[in-house]
Formats: sequence, structure tokens, C-alpha cells
Amino acid sequence: MEPAAFAAIGECMIELSGAGKSGGAGGGDDLWRMGVAGDTLNTTWYARAVLPPEHGTAYVTALGQDDFSGRLRGTIEKAGIAADRIRTVPDRRPGLYAITLDGAERHFTYWRGESAAKLLADDPDWLRQALAGVDTLYFSGITLAILSERGRDTLLSLLRRRREEGARVAFDPNYRPSLWTGVDTARAVITEAYGVCSMVSPTFDDEQKLFGDARIEETAERIARTGAEEIVVKNGPDPCLLVSGGVSQHIAAEKPERIVDTTGAGDSFAGAYLAARIMGREPAEAARVGHRTAARVIGAYGALTAIDREEVLA
Repeated sequence: MEPAAFAAIGECMIELSGAGKSGGAGGGDDLWRMGVAGDTLNTTWYARAVLPPEHGTAYVTALGQDDFSGRLRGTIEKAGIAADRIRTVPDRRPGLYAITLDGAERHFTYWRGESAAKLLADDPDWLRQALAGVDTLYFSGITLAILSERGRDTLLSLLRRRREEGARVAFDPNYRPSLWTGVDTARAVITEAYGVCSMVSPTFDDEQKLFGDARIEETAERIARTGAEEIVVKNGPDPCLLVSGGVSQHIAAEKPERIVDTTGAGDSFAGAYLAARIMGREPAEAARVGHRTAARVIGAYGALTAIDREEVLA
């Protein structure tokens, strides 16, 4: 495995989205467009887009040996993201989800039962090697939610060790209630994850739902008590709250020219922010890079959008 400046750990999935009708009798059959998505893959995509070519990026996951797993690998490699940290699990497949529309409201249906990514932490020796040689490691609450209890313990233990070795370990709780067996489990696991991280980038709305925080400052203060050195609490169109070096500051979001699709906004912010930090930008400037990137992403359809690197870094 080649050394990398950035690697994310998680699940990439096959995405099916509506593409109209076939035009046959009775209006025709539904047509579906296949894509690739996943919160941590989205973040890696934007880190790759912002980082210069000499800074390698990689994705840590597990896939099967089927054709769709091969397509996912191909998409990852085509984006310039190394696939040498992807574990192959025979007889498993990628997860899949479909997006349906009710007016302008999007609904998601998931098929994750045979997802290979659920087993990405089942081989501790492989995972230890996959996490080695990476300067900045990133994972999410979704990563933790899909793993077994033993898998979570393995991943968090290895990430704790990597932080002790000097790696930056970054985490976005990305709370999705449907993935957890209960609120108490989610709170306990996510709080434990805070404690292994040097950098945390939660979304205030998620933290309100899970922990009942009344103010964005409460979120930052609670996480700071776990030992995280750098905290960026995202807050939609409102300023994010940045805490670094014991100093708190609000960084205004950039107003987008238009809002088309908010999918991937938080993931793109995290990827661009971490890329800027890897490049040596100060936290406040990195937050501005994250805001500029997110503003461009929500102005286009889909989670993975081409961006102008020089523009977001300006």
C-alpha cells in the first residue's frame, strides 16, 4: 500500500435515482440511473479535488468480487483515489439504495444486508495495515453504525493507536437514527469516537437530535471535554463554530448562487476543510475553503460535483 496524505474509512454504495420513463405503452417503465455514493467516499472525493496531485488519497472499505463491486473500484480509481486499501470479501456485495421523489421530497430505500463494508473491520491485521502510512484518517458515524460491536472496538482501537503515532484522526458523527439499534447505543459509541479523535466536524442539527444541545456552543463544549483538539460545528446556511487552540470563532457560510440539491454539502465541507489543513492552511481559512466548496456543491445535482480547485482555494 502506498503512503497517503488522506484516507477515509466507510461504505460506498450503488445509488439508483429516477431517470424518467421508457416511453412505452401506459407511460412506459421507470428508468433508473446508476451512480456511486456514500458519505465518506464523498468526503474523499472532495479532498482529492482540493489537494494537489502529489498528496495521495485512498479509500478504506470492503467490496465483493461481483461486477458491481468492480464498477465501484473503477469509479474510485478513475477519481484519482487509491483502491489498494479495499478489502475483498467473497460472497458479499456492495450496499444499494434507491431515491424516489414525492413532489420535491426525496425518499431513500436501502438494501444493506449483504454489504461487504459491514465486515471491513473483521480482519484486524488487514485493517491495521490499511490504516498505516496515512497522515490524516477520516471516518463517520455511519462507518461505526454498520459495523458489529466487535468491529467498532477494533476500528476505534486502531485509530486511537494511529493518533498516538502522530496521525490526524478526523470524525463526522453524521447521525442517522435508522442505522442504530437505539439512541443510547448511538450516544455511547459516538461519544467514545470523539475521544479517539484530534478533529471533529459534527452538524449541529444532528447533535441536537442525539444529545439535546440547545446551542451550538454546547455542542462544541461537550465534544471538547472528550479531548478533541479541533472542532468545527457545521450549521447549514448559518456560520459554523470553529474551536481550535482554545479559541472559538464563528465563520460565515458562503451564500450559494442557487440551491439545487443539498446532498453532500456536509461531506464536501469536511473534505475541503481537511484538504486545506493538510496543505497547511490555518483552521479559519480551511473553514472558508469548506464553505466555498459546499456552496458550489449545492448549486448542482448530485453528491459528487466537479469544482474549480483554484476558485475554492482563493
